Amino acid sequence: MRYPMLGLLVALTFPVAAHAEGDAAAGEKAFAPCKACHAFGKNGVGPNLTGVVGRKAASEEGYHYSDALKASGITWDEANLHAWLKNPKAKVPGTKMIFAGYPDDKKIDDLIAYLATKK
Repeated sequence: MRYPMLGLLVALTFPVAAHAEGDAAAGEKAFAPCKACHAFGKNGVGPNLTGVVGRKAASEEGYHYSDALKASGITWDEANLHAWLKNPKAKVPGTKMIFAGYPDDKKIDDLIAYLATKK
């Protein structure tokens, strides 16, 4: 290869460019409608969202989940969270979550970035 460092730079940069990261500060604003049901550190109408990124669905102690979510086998990675936040009822038919979803992919990425800060 004529320019080995250029090849290395492209190889290291491409995966980063292929994955858009959200803005956690914007995600905090996008979380506003979620506050009606969700909190960090305690269950409410919806389950506690502390540590939700990377957690197995329907696993928060003390919360009564729908049978559909319990049977889903989902782990809340970025891809599953994105699909869920886009359209919860399409991702898990039979869920009891009443939120219709966010139509804006950027807002979803921002929200996931925000949720990832809440460990």
